[in-house]
Amino acid sequence: MENWTRVSRLRPWHVAVFCAAIFMAGMMAPTLTTAQSSSKEDVYRQLGLFGDIFQRVRESYVDEIDDGELIEAAITGMLTSLDPHSTFLDTENFSEMQEQTKGRFGGLGVEITMDQGMVKVVSPIDDTPAAGAGLQPEDYLIAVDDISIIGMQLSEAVEKLRGEVGSKVTIKVQRGQLEPFDVTIVRDFIKIRSVRSEIFDGIGYVRVTTFSEQTTPGLVEAVDDFFREEGDALKGVVLDLRNNPGGLLTEAITVSDAFLEEGEIVSTRGRDASGGSHVYAKPGDIARGLPMVVLINSGSASASEIVAGALKDHKRAIILGTRSFGKGSVQSVIPISSTSAIRLTTARYYTPSGVSIQARGIMPDIEVELARIEAVEGGIVREEDLRGALDGSETAENSDGEAATEAAGEGAGEGAEEDAEPVDQSKVDYQLARALDLIRGVSVFGALKPAS
Repeated sequence: MENWTRVSRLRPWHVAVFCAAIFMAGMMAPTLTTAQSSSKEDVYRQLGLFGDIFQRVRESYVDEIDDGELIEAAITGMLTSLDPHSTFLDTENFSEMQEQTKGRFGGLGVEITMDQGMVKVVSPIDDTPAAGAGLQPEDYLIAVDDISIIGMQLSEAVEKLRGEVGSKVTIKVQRGQLEPFDVTIVRDFIKIRSVRSEIFDGIGYVRVTTFSEQTTPGLVEAVDDFFREEGDALKGVVLDLRNNPGGLLTEAITVSDAFLEEGEIVSTRGRDASGGSHVYAKPGDIARGLPMVVLINSGSASASEIVAGALKDHKRAIILGTRSFGKGSVQSVIPISSTSAIRLTTARYYTPSGVSIQARGIMPDIEVELARIEAVEGGIVREEDLRGALDGSETAENSDGEAATEAAGEGAGEGAEEDAEPVDQSKVDYQLARALDLIRGVSVFGALKPAS
């Protein structure tokens, strides 16, 4: 901590002297090979160049700039040039990150990343202003309050999106090939409810919106409630990870472990292949071996992909939906002082089968695009609706075919009125409806007895 403070206050001429001293020490070290010496010489020359440019900026830039801001900008530039996820966390960003992992923070409620110099939406978080305003995965945010954010660093764009709770911000959105359009959002204090649950026709449905410290306890409680309400009649579990941008690695591991009896959950490999880590499941399946379907889409990233990959590779669940986001890199938060840190990409994630998630994502076992269910015009016609159709009763005489037809017509009219009533989520959400159908099918098939 003290060393960082001291370095951050160095003046350029101090940097130059410091670099020269290290350079001379390197030249005199007898153990260095020629190649090592040449490499170190290049590094020290570049550090000297940095010191020269730093001094010129301080002396000649049109406006006076704080030395600390220049150094932070240099650090930020170095880290963000590596990949979209490495960055410098100043006091404000570091504090916000700590709040976010606890499940409470302020803002719009949207996970974003950088894509070719543009701010791209990974996913809006459920029950937040961003979700309520209709932002979608793969939207591009191109301006904030009529100020372009194209080409900005991610941290700069985030600063533009932030503001006081209750204040409004107008964002210009580019969605696919459509004309850019404006969305006005009221900033709010975000309280993430990471787990929501419901029961559809004897099938437990769990929606996990993010992986925070609340996730695993909420998941376990939800599944326990399913068994309390349904008992042995529970047919299966649907785990919904759509538009889940990820979160804590530890939570991804414990969620996966909750449904696995054994085997590897995930492995990580950094620059040193021998220094990789492997995490394995412990016995115990909270779903008690019942059929499972995991829903994913392009907004499912990072920790979501770890869970989906582990359950898929161990054939514990059927993955349904569309290909996930493909963020398979590990970021380590390294504190530099008590108020700042760097987030640095240090490894890649691999599924139990040894496949890297990075830029590939998780492919669903059954691909189902998001769609809308609409009633077919004209209604349904069956045998009993035909004029003069025979009565279905073996004893009744069909002496009045016209009356039978009228009765059938009245019944069809009642059915049409029922279809017009509001339907539950399972009938609106096409991907969820297919997941529920899949578990029903497995349940029905399991109940079939082979012919003797």
